[in-house]
Amino acid sequence: MFEDNHLIIINKHSSDIVQGDKTGDIPLSELVKSFLKKKYNKPGDAFIGVVHRLDRPVSGAVIFAKTSKALARMNKMIKEGQLDKTYLAVVEKRPPKTEDKLVNYLKKNPKQNKSYVVKQGAKDAKRAELIYKHIASGKTYHLVEVKLLTGRHHQIRAQLSNIGCVIKGDLKYGAKRSNPNGSISLHARKITFVHPVKKEKMSVTAPVPDSDEWKWFDITLYQQEFS
Repeated sequence: MFEDNHLIIINKHSSDIVQGDKTGDIPLSELVKSFLKKKYNKPGDAFIGVVHRLDRPVSGAVIFAKTSKALARMNKMIKEGQLDKTYLAVVEKRPPKTEDKLVNYLKKNPKQNKSYVVKQGAKDAKRAELIYKHIASGKTYHLVEVKLLTGRHHQIRAQLSNIGCVIKGDLKYGAKRSNPNGSISLHARKITFVHPVKKEKMSVTAPVPDSDEWKWFDITLYQQEFS
């Protein structure tokens, strides 16, 4: 979706992993590296730094750094909360409110690769915050826009599930059935940040996947901005 000398931004498929894991599948970082090496006819390996990650079954915008300087500056921005990320989710139940801020404490279970909402003060629990907006409703499912205020493990999946709004296809967090392609209906729609070198404000919007659940809603009509 975007490339310059410092960054490359990809619209990730739900089947891709951003970084290598125990599956041994080729990660997106290596595919991007191979793409750049071929595109620019580089004799050695191209540099690719992973700026942030998306869960494997999630689609949408992912930023990679093409230089170590850009990577360090992007990492600093993320640490300071200067990277704005907006998601779209198709959920099984209409949210209790049209718009709300969710504040929970999440604890990760590494063996299950799952996060649980726990009481404040629980050991190893981390504060998680997001804002959601109900955008539209279909016959069975509902479209929700989510702005992440913190970046916790499975945060959107766990927090929406906690209010009864399980993401379509997300069996791990209580979905009724899986999606045919193994995805969950969560999409990293938009990333807004200041370019690490040019210092210009950037906003990149990732087209939603070409699958039935996204076609149920006319996404182009719902370009709402969070206040």
